[in-house]
Amino acid sequence: MGQGMTQNPGTILVRPQMGENIGAAARAMLNFGLDHMRIVAPRDGWPNPAAVAMASGAGRVLDAALLCDDLPAALGDFHFVFATTARPRDMTTPVYSPEAAMRLAAEKIAAGQRVGIMFGPERAGLENDDIARANAIITVPVNPEYPSLNLAQCVLLVGYEWRRATQEITAVEPSMPGTEPATAQEIAHLADHYEDRLEEAGFFFPAHKAQAMKLKLRNMWSSFPMTAQDVRMFHGMMRQLVRWKDSAD
Repeated sequence: MGQGMTQNPGTILVRPQMGENIGAAARAMLNFGLDHMRIVAPRDGWPNPAAVAMASGAGRVLDAALLCDDLPAALGDFHFVFATTARPRDMTTPVYSPEAAMRLAAEKIAAGQRVGIMFGPERAGLENDDIARANAIITVPVNPEYPSLNLAQCVLLVGYEWRRATQEITAVEPSMPGTEPATAQEIAHLADHYEDRLEEAGFFFPAHKAQAMKLKLRNMWSSFPMTAQDVRMFHGMMRQLVRWKDSAD
């Protein structure tokens, strides 16, 4: 799934509504050298003739686009994921401007990591559950009286900053053995593991606060700059605690 996207970030359109906006996003991507698109649960189905018509000369981006049933499937093989939002949310996730975010993306990709950028549906943007799966947030300093950006405009803005960043950054030091970053799929499995065990232990109490607690916990895992080795250690810690409790009983 990750083949062919090591040189630039993947563009993930989450539940896009209009085919025209998907096509316009493809044009914006290709303008700035982005060519890997993933489409999560598009409202009007896929393929979409309106997207093809709007894409014009960028049709090859749509031809190569990956259709994903849900967000975990779309994010699974990325090591680092940005979520775009018009405003910072009540989360601990680091917040970057588009310029700073794409500089960071360029550094990570030069070091061999896979980076993805999530863009939300046109009407309301990404939901908190979507953003909780991201490692960082990209927020655009728009007019607070009119913060809404068209989907393709947002892709264009981020793509422009990506192009600027890659014109200036050529290489970074390779990572040391044992420090390979964890993928989004590995982080998601870790979050599921802890959530399941904590649920069994009655941690999520009272009931009316349980969902907010789970969201905060998942957001915490995504915010940590964890390596694959870190993930294995956290899994092992929880398994040992469960074994110790069972033996004590």
